[in-house]
Amino acid sequence: MIRGLASNSMAQIALLAPATAIAITGMYSLRKGKQLCVARNRVMLPSFIPRWRIEKIPWFPSSNPCGDRSAAVKVSEGAATSLTHGWPAEKGSQDQIEGERMKGSSRFFTFGLVASWYSSNIGVLLLNKYLLSNYGFKYPIFLTMCHMTACSLLSYIAIAWMKLVPLQTIRSRVQFFKISALSLVFCVSVVFGNISLRYLPVSFNQAIGATTPFFTAVFAYIMTFKREAWLTYLTLVPVVTGVIIASGGEPSFHLFGFIICIAATAARALKSVLQGILLSSEGEKLNSMNLLLYMAPMAVVFLLPATLIMEENVVGITLALARDDVKIIWYLLFNSSLAYFVNLTNFLVTKHTSALTLQVLGNAKGAVAVVVSILIFRNPVSVTGMLGYTLTVFGVVLYSEAKKRSK
Repeated sequence: MIRGLASNSMAQIALLAPATAIAITGMYSLRKGKQLCVARNRVMLPSFIPRWRIEKIPWFPSSNPCGDRSAAVKVSEGAATSLTHGWPAEKGSQDQIEGERMKGSSRFFTFGLVASWYSSNIGVLLLNKYLLSNYGFKYPIFLTMCHMTACSLLSYIAIAWMKLVPLQTIRSRVQFFKISALSLVFCVSVVFGNISLRYLPVSFNQAIGATTPFFTAVFAYIMTFKREAWLTYLTLVPVVTGVIIASGGEPSFHLFGFIICIAATAARALKSVLQGILLSSEGEKLNSMNLLLYMAPMAVVFLLPATLIMEENVVGITLALARDDVKIIWYLLFNSSLAYFVNLTNFLVTKHTSALTLQVLGNAKGAVAVVVSILIFRNPVSVTGMLGYTLTVFGVVLYSEAKKRSK
């Protein structure tokens, strides 16, 4: 056992046996016949005690009000050693264990977010298909208006009450009209997507939706004259070719549904390009949650007259259906809430991972949605159709990689 004497009143020394542990804070020295030198930034054992070895144990915060740091030092038989201030944590240390626990919790949280995003995204898609096709609720515009109403209310609760993200305000009339234009295009994409689900199976709908990068590149070139690298354009060939092959091999092909789905995909791409153009200045940029907060009520304003004109007496028909089967009300409420949850989890996954990770996960999500929809709805799928869809997804993956390399 070492006998120690503090030469500085700020030093704190604790001696424990049998494996002697010394807890040290501040400037100090130890004495055993000759001086054992210890500086603020390092711990040294002089040559007169060559048989002692110091095993490194990580620094830990001290309760010293002066803010000095402490170290626990274990002394045993062996060669002389010196320790520098701020050594890394050794395996098995408390700091490392705590760090590993935090990393594990973070990975588990991220995995939960991705799983929630997948579940909500695929869930709202399948429920839309069930309501519009299998259940017989043939009112896609009213269904979209229910989605936007829920997004308006829940966005306000999440931002204004729960403070999930800081509230960003609309700063000018020009910015208001820009968001209105985005909202109109957004409405068209969602309504057309829902209409297409009445005529096409989810698997084929997803195959067409995977061509979004193609339309994005086209609109970006037309509206901004932005040119991509030739390799990026080359990767779009399998994207389009795959959809053509899938169309030829689709047993449930419907021309009107196909055209509407293409229009929905193009509108979705146009909305992303317009968003980059219209809200490009620093003063106008909004995060996706705040953008949804303003776009959703505007979408309701656009959809309400369209619903009343094109889907006459839909409210009365819905109430009549509810008297026969009250589940329709619960379907609509759950489906509308799920539509908001898609946007919420999309934002959170992007925040905790990256936009590129979200894009990769989105490609995989499409494939998962196809498999799940086939298992649930039992829609016939040909080998040619699956090969075409696989080629499209492969092209989208290549496109994402080419875009990443060109940056």
